[in-house]
Amino acid sequence: MAGGNSNFLSGVPELMVLRLLQDREMYGYEIVQAIQAQSRGTLCFGEGVVYPVLHGLEKDGALKSRRREVSGRSRVYYSLNSRGVRRLSDLTDTWTSTTQAIQNVLKGGLHVHPV
Repeated sequence: MAGGNSNFLSGVPELMVLRLLQDREMYGYEIVQAIQAQSRGTLCFGEGVVYPVLHGLEKDGALKSRRREVSGRSRVYYSLNSRGVRRLSDLTDTWTSTTQAIQNVLKGGLHVHPV
């Protein structure tokens, strides 16, 4: 990822992978490219980030994979299963409430006085 706080963004690659796979099955490098394209270059997670996420999600039972031959190349395509859909929903809820809380603080205006 270009810039940013890597600790804060630690769950973002998983969220992005799950969200992209909600629409259609994809292979690893295609996911890398889609994240970069859809974030307009702000998020640049390389294969060294995306493939471990894919393998972890598959091991946890959130994804299924299948090998396909495409233009003479063998590729592993990943897709969500019901556990992956639930995981995406949970992560989306968490991310939405977290970013909303951060926005509230950044906007300011609500002052809490110490007791």
